[in-house]
Amino acid sequence: QVQLVESGGGLVQAGGSLRLSCAASGRTFSVYTMAWFRQAPGKEREFVAGIMWSGGTRYSADSVTGRFTISRDNAKNTVYLQMNSLKPEDTAVYYCAASFFRTGVVGSSQRNYEHWGQGTQVTVSS
Repeated sequence: QVQLVESGGGLVQAGGSLRLSCAASGRTFSVYTMAWFRQAPGKEREFVAGIMWSGGTRYSADSVTGRFTISRDNAKNTVYLQMNSLKPEDTAVYYCAASFFRTGVVGSSQRNYEHWGQGTQVTVSS
């Protein structure tokens, strides 16, 4: 098992920035891919960005490409999501997820990930 703890959420004005962190503990040596998802009120959870634990291959959703950047610090077992130029429609609970499965790609479906954090709220005011 791997435990994931998100932090860094909060309230920010449109156009502002936030950096989310996801600290992993436990069987971190088994982690293959990590990702960020988000869920807005009344909507389904959606993929935001993902990264392979080794090699650094990244993939992000079209809605955030150019504004959000996912990165990792293997020494700290932490994944980050730098969010710039935030918009009110970015308001959601952001979840960190991890997968042990070596698929060769960064999955963008919830089904690709077995381990989830509790989420952190991001609110962007207009």
